[in-house]
Amino acid sequence: MAVGEAVDVVPTRWPDSTIVCVATGPSLTAEDVTFCRGKAPVIVVNDAYRLAPWADALVANDYSWWLHHEGVPGFRGDKWGVLHPTWTQPERWPDVRQLRITGSAGLETDPSAIRTGKNSGYTAVNVAIHYGARRVVLLGYDMGAPKHGPQHFFGDHRWAPGQRSPYHTFIDLFHSMRPDLERLGVEVVNASRQTALTCFPRVALADALERVAA
Repeated sequence: MAVGEAVDVVPTRWPDSTIVCVATGPSLTAEDVTFCRGKAPVIVVNDAYRLAPWADALVANDYSWWLHHEGVPGFRGDKWGVLHPTWTQPERWPDVRQLRITGSAGLETDPSAIRTGKNSGYTAVNVAIHYGARRVVLLGYDMGAPKHGPQHFFGDHRWAPGQRSPYHTFIDLFHSMRPDLERLGVEVVNASRQTALTCFPRVALADALERVAA
């Protein structure tokens, strides 16, 4: 499959729903992830699938990540990657569906494509909107880590030892999606225990999901 050619589109599985996106920040806990189960659809980002193997979808932008995890064969939800020159063997994992990249900033409304925000957590928000979300709850979106501490709840990526994320760039790009969120009528709230991402309202996780059950 040639780079730039869409393999699949994100279906509108949960129209007008609340969807939880779970990233891998150091503050993420198994308790919080388990609390989400059965209350709303859950999209996990990268290694967050370790805490939620039951999640509805998994998003990871990096081919190296999929290579290290061998396509996550035990995960039964939807799997989403991106079309990129580094993705050299799309036939390796046919169940990992790929979306076109149309930029880094803002949001993409074509369900065959996404904006990346240069991080998989951002891509997950765009995928949630394609699924039909009218409200997105962020969990584990710390957008920061201790200077000498782990960058993720599990430690550091073995496939990228010593790599430090450019969080300031990620945060700026999250700001860029706000006009599109307003135009689309989508609310994003941040239920992460710790976060440097201040462009979305902070809420307690229980309060964020109480509205779903009401």
